[in-house]
Amino acid sequence: MISGLPDASARVVTTAVYLAILLAGLRGGFHALERLEQVSVGIKLAVIAGLLAGLGGDVLQGGGEIIHPVPKMNGWAAITLGLGLLVTVQGFETSRYLGGEYSAQMRVRSMRGAQWLSSVIYVSYIGLIVLIFAADDVPFSETAVIDMMALVAPILPPLLIFAALSAQFSAAVADMGGAGGLLSELTHRRLTAQQSYVLLVGAGLALTWALKVFEIIAWASRAFAAYYAIQAGIAARYAIAEGYRGRAAALIVFVVIGAASAIFGAAVEV
Repeated sequence: MISGLPDASARVVTTAVYLAILLAGLRGGFHALERLEQVSVGIKLAVIAGLLAGLGGDVLQGGGEIIHPVPKMNGWAAITLGLGLLVTVQGFETSRYLGGEYSAQMRVRSMRGAQWLSSVIYVSYIGLIVLIFAADDVPFSETAVIDMMALVAPILPPLLIFAALSAQFSAAVADMGGAGGLLSELTHRRLTAQQSYVLLVGAGLALTWALKVFEIIAWASRAFAAYYAIQAGIAARYAIAEGYRGRAAALIVFVVIGAASAIFGAAVEV
């Protein structure tokens, strides 16, 4: 939930955001959602740049020494946790379902660009974090990263909260647009994008009020893993039909990994 707010208040805020996005989608359609996301993503990237600069400056000032924590789990428990981590980075397929708005070439470029940029951000962030913090420096919680950043610079926590809100807002907007396009595509246009938005917001509100944050993340991660396994299976079938057996074999490996992550992936609370 939102840092500093009790569960009920955080759920009320989440509900208000859902309804605001739904209103924008119903009144202005996809392009209204797109404009909202452009603003929120721009803010988010600016704050991330400041965060990485702050972490980098702290490493340079402190000399930086890589922390080597003693593993707390091994065997099957470690494997299942690793499977859970495989779907930490997700959501880059959003533009795949915007065929009514953009060309295939543009959508492919956007997905690849998002993957490369996010990979650089994630790897840089993790690389800097391990130079600064030991695993037990900050107690585990939904907002532990904010507590860690307070140890780096006092200005970072409020900026990070702002970036987190912007990130979740942009993710909600992007998923609304992408999922609306997917539902419309799967129903062969029987459902309009606006009708899909209503169904999606209803499902989101049900999850918000029925489950806790980590439970929602766990269900969403399993759903993503299963979805990726299905998509890899479809791609493998077409690769076999076209005679690309080497590519098909690689895709089948992804099917197995995705299915295993959906079934056996463990949540971070373990």
